[in-house]
Amino acid sequence: MTSPQSPAPAGPARSRRRRGGRGRGTGSSTTAPAAQPQPQPQSQPQPQPREIPAGDVATVLPTDTTFAELGVPAPLVEVLTASGITAPFPIQVATLPDSLAGRDVLGRGRTGSGKTIAFALPLVSRLAAATTRRQARRPRALVLVPTRELANQVLATVEPLARALGLRATTVFGGVGQNPQVQALAAGVDVVIACPGRLEDLIGQGHADLSAVEVTVLDEADHMADLGFLPGVKRLLDRTPKGGQRLLFSATLDNGVDVLVKRYLDRPVTHSVDPAVAPVATMTHHVFQVSAADKAEVVRELASGLGRSVLFTRTKHQAKKLAKQLTAAGVPAVDLHGNLSQNARERNLEAFSTGGTRVLCATDIAARGIHVDDVALVVHVDPPTEHKAYLHRSGRTARAGAGGTVVTLSTPDQHGEVRTLTRQAGITPVVTAVRPGAEQITALAGPAAPYVEPAPAPEPQPQGQGGGRRRRGGSGTVAAAKTPAAATATAGGRGSARTPGPARTRAELAARAGTHSAASFSGRSRRGGR
Repeated sequence: MTSPQSPAPAGPARSRRRRGGRGRGTGSSTTAPAAQPQPQPQSQPQPQPREIPAGDVATVLPTDTTFAELGVPAPLVEVLTASGITAPFPIQVATLPDSLAGRDVLGRGRTGSGKTIAFALPLVSRLAAATTRRQARRPRALVLVPTRELANQVLATVEPLARALGLRATTVFGGVGQNPQVQALAAGVDVVIACPGRLEDLIGQGHADLSAVEVTVLDEADHMADLGFLPGVKRLLDRTPKGGQRLLFSATLDNGVDVLVKRYLDRPVTHSVDPAVAPVATMTHHVFQVSAADKAEVVRELASGLGRSVLFTRTKHQAKKLAKQLTAAGVPAVDLHGNLSQNARERNLEAFSTGGTRVLCATDIAARGIHVDDVALVVHVDPPTEHKAYLHRSGRTARAGAGGTVVTLSTPDQHGEVRTLTRQAGITPVVTAVRPGAEQITALAGPAAPYVEPAPAPEPQPQGQGGGRRRRGGSGTVAAAKTPAAATATAGGRGSARTPGPARTRAELAARAGTHSAASFSGRSRRGGR
């Protein structure tokens, strides 16, 4: 097995064979290595793509080609052109010839590199060319994603392409009612874009069947591994036919994805258009060293510019609190985190996307798969815990070739952590110690937006003292609630004034009502009376 690497030095080859116990005879062992090396290298490279590349250098690709030259059907080219997409990105140039030909593909590209279109085009093309037709509850293509936000993002890309060729697509994820999803599956769909958990639930209830899937796509597979979704992903892939095409795309290909590649991809063609650590060339990185006392004001000044900004925090509580603080300070902001319902997530993201608000305060849930045009500034209010999260967070700006700025705030106790983080991310940021009002802040945030008066807080509802029940209880109840003297009278002359607050026993409740004795009240309660 080792002979193809070095045919010339026969001596070392013989010594290794003797130690391994595989060589038989001295004469044949010297001639065989010289004759065998020629054909071996040509048959050996095929299983090689099954290995996960750690830091391989991408092949230089032509950038002047077109989607039509890559083999994309004309109707899909028209849809892309109508959307303003006329030239393919490197990940698309690299993968489309193989994926359109039906091969399994293992692709890596940085966040914002165009991976969604890279798998959407071959997926839709293959389904349109197939002779099979959609059936109720049996989708023909499956796209697995880690989050609801990414599922909606993928649908926004896939649906126009599918519609152009007469295909249907839908999403399946948790956090919302399942009935619309069940109805869509029952009506028949070609493409299902799903999160693993909800899809398994629907399969268990008999609403979905993956036995007709022809193309399976795993998007952001490394993130699914980080979230602990791999067992569910394996169970779903086991339900798909073995002969189908499988595509795996991700910004990083870590060892957690290795088991999926080896088990489910058949001789995949590997394409990596970025190294393992891939900061974007059009992105500028800054570290602002601030004191803990100045941090809140520096964040407000960074967020007060005219451009769109995404502010990342480590926890859901911090994201919610920061959005409220900025809004109260005249900088309208919305939050995005896992504690929000799906409707609230979509509402806040829509407000940010359409310009209703320019600031989004988010946890790492927004670091993957959410694409909003023209995000000028990303602020790591809390530095992430590891460098991959830094790159994914930062990837919300400088997308699709545009420029962007990334600022990490570092308090004195975080300086060492931030230095390690940026080194592992492969970037060299501009480090500056700043105070509120510093010119460096103004240079990055730009002119301040006009102050927006926060909406008045809703008036608190009056807290009653149970007056509704006392009004229904009969005469004397209202008076009892007003004066101690009335309370004494209401007690029926039993010589004790009624204590304020809710009744603690049935007898006390009956005495306050003034119409039934404690005994009759208890008896009626046991009999279920009114």
